[in-house]
Amino acid sequence: MSLHLPAFAPWQQRMYAQTTAALDSGRLGHGLLLCGPAQLGKRLLAERLAQRMLCTARDSAGEPCGHCRSCQLFENRYQRDPAEQRPDGMLAHPFGHSGHPDLTFVGYEWNDKARPPRLRTELVIEQIRLVSEKLSLTPQYGGAQIVILDPADAINHAACNALLKTLEEPQPGRYLWLISANPARLPATIRSRCQRLEMRLPPLDEALAWLLSQGHADAIAREALTAARGHPGLADRWLRDGGLDLRREIAADLQAIGRGDKSPLDTAKRWADAADLDQRLRHAADLALSEAGRLTDPIRIRTLATWFDAANRTRDLLRTTVRADLALAELLAQWRGPGKAAGNASQQSSGARR
Repeated sequence: MSLHLPAFAPWQQRMYAQTTAALDSGRLGHGLLLCGPAQLGKRLLAERLAQRMLCTARDSAGEPCGHCRSCQLFENRYQRDPAEQRPDGMLAHPFGHSGHPDLTFVGYEWNDKARPPRLRTELVIEQIRLVSEKLSLTPQYGGAQIVILDPADAINHAACNALLKTLEEPQPGRYLWLISANPARLPATIRSRCQRLEMRLPPLDEALAWLLSQGHADAIAREALTAARGHPGLADRWLRDGGLDLRREIAADLQAIGRGDKSPLDTAKRWADAADLDQRLRHAADLALSEAGRLTDPIRIRTLATWFDAANRTRDLLRTTVRADLALAELLAQWRGPGKAAGNASQQSSGARR
C-alpha cells in the first residue's frame, strides 16, 4: 500500500483486481490505453499498477511491500517549480512526480523556449522522443521501465507519428501506458496497438455511498451527484472546490440572459475576468447538454446541441491570443435563442436543493 496515494474507491478496486490478474498471468501488453470519464481515478490506478510492477519484494498477495528500495523511490514525490498544470488549472500530476528512475510521467509541461515561458496545451514530439529514449534504457530496479502519458489525447500530430513508432517496436519489460478521457481523439493506428481498459461510472448507490464516506452530507451529495449525472469523482471535486456553487451561478446567468435581464456583454466581461473561466464554460456547456437530454422538441434540441458545440469551441479558442471577453460575448449572445431552455437549466440546478 502506498503512503502517498489515496485509497481506492470501489470501482477502482475492481479495475485494479482485473488488471493485476492480467498482469500476473502475462496478459498485460506493452501498450495500454486506460480510458473512461475524467476525474474517475484512472491516474491513481495506473500509478498503483506501476508500483506493483516495480516492487522487488512483493508480499504473498502480490502487492508492493512498501519497504524495498524500489518502493522507497516510488514514494519519493515532488512537484516541479513552477508546477505543471492542465488547461483547467488542475495539477498535471496530482500526486507529484515519482523519484523512481524507472517510472516517468509525461503530460502538460512548461515551454521554456517561449518568452515568457508558458504552459503547453498539447504533448509535443520532443516529449515523445524522450519517451523513446527512456524506454530504450535498461531498468535500474525491478526489471521494468514504465512511462505514463496523461492525457494521451492531448498529443499533437507530429508527436502521434513518433508515438506510433515506439508502440510498433516493443521491448521486453518496457511499458507505455496512455491515459485518456477522450480516446476517440487518438488516431486509430495508436488505439489499435494498445490493450484497452475502460473505467466506467459506478452504480448510483455505490457512487452515493462513496461520496458519503468522503464526509459529504447526504442531501448535498445527492444534489452534486445528480448535477454530475452520476459521476462521483466530478461530484466530489465540485463539493470540495466550490464547483457546485459555481454551477448554480452559471445557470442563473444563463437564465437571466435568456430572459433578457442580463447583457451578454456584461456577463462576458465578468466571466473573462474570473480565474475559473475554463470551468465556467464547462458548466455552461454541460447545462445545455443536460437540458437537451430532457427535451422532446427537435428544434430546441438542435439549438442546444449547436450551442454546446460552440461553447466547447470557445474553450479551445480561449487558449489562443483571442480576446476572451469578445469571444464570450459572441457565445452568450447566441444563448438568447435557447433562452427558455436556459431558464429550465437554472430551475433544474436550484430545484435539486429544494
